[in-house]
Amino acid sequence: MGSKFFTTNEIAPRTTAIIGLGNELCYLVEGKTNSLLIDSLIGVGNLRAFCRELTDLPITVVNTHGHIDHVGGNFDFDTCFIHPADIPLIYETEERRIEYVKNGIKKSGKNIILLESDFSIAKPIKTFPVNDGFTFDLGDRNIEVISVPGHTKGSIVLLDRSNKIVFSGDACNSNTLLFLPHSTPIHEYQESLEHFKRFQPYFDVMWGGHGLWPVPKIIIDEAIELCGEIIAGTDDAVPSEHLGRPCVYAKKKDSNFKRLDGKIANIAYPFL
Repeated sequence: MGSKFFTTNEIAPRTTAIIGLGNELCYLVEGKTNSLLIDSLIGVGNLRAFCRELTDLPITVVNTHGHIDHVGGNFDFDTCFIHPADIPLIYETEERRIEYVKNGIKKSGKNIILLESDFSIAKPIKTFPVNDGFTFDLGDRNIEVISVPGHTKGSIVLLDRSNKIVFSGDACNSNTLLFLPHSTPIHEYQESLEHFKRFQPYFDVMWGGHGLWPVPKIIIDEAIELCGEIIAGTDDAVPSEHLGRPCVYAKKKDSNFKRLDGKIANIAYPFL
């Protein structure tokens, strides 16, 4: 199913990935009595109305973290669940949302003209806190919250044991950004990953916030190893720039963020 603003892909039973114009992802997870929308894209097009075409169940929104490409569609809903540390990030400037979408359209090669009315209107919304161990009961399916601060101080991932899936947002991937204003220090991220690793027996793959492909859970071990190398000063330490900010990449990579040594995890961190 698709529209001008969204396309979909079923990644597991009753689990639909929704892809936005910037190639950002959110996930609609359905149970017997309730559904959970994990992240809400950048806020272009009416995501709530689109989800209504996919399910008749009540929809709860939860954010993996507070960055604009994961919370923009919150404004189409009345409430959301988010870690308290990331609540201020919801209210980013409209200019950054517009720039993000235009860049995404340009990269995709699509011929789409956006109107001001296409953007969700930023407004105060009611937020409910989620912390490590919180569980969303969908009737016949439980989705568990695991706290993984790093990319932001309030980053979480969500575990679906029934399908052996983790919805990981931007918590651990091939381009994990730890140089942003609300990121944690490397040693704190390493501690988060050690906590996350305890749940590895309960899932096989991770579905993240960007790129529609499953990521093997071994990426957690690779990221823990990288943190150790960064702290010890034995990583590749490649000076770089991303999102207009200077940073350092732990491992050499190509232009598509693939590590040259064949492993998956990579971390961009501030100059130490």
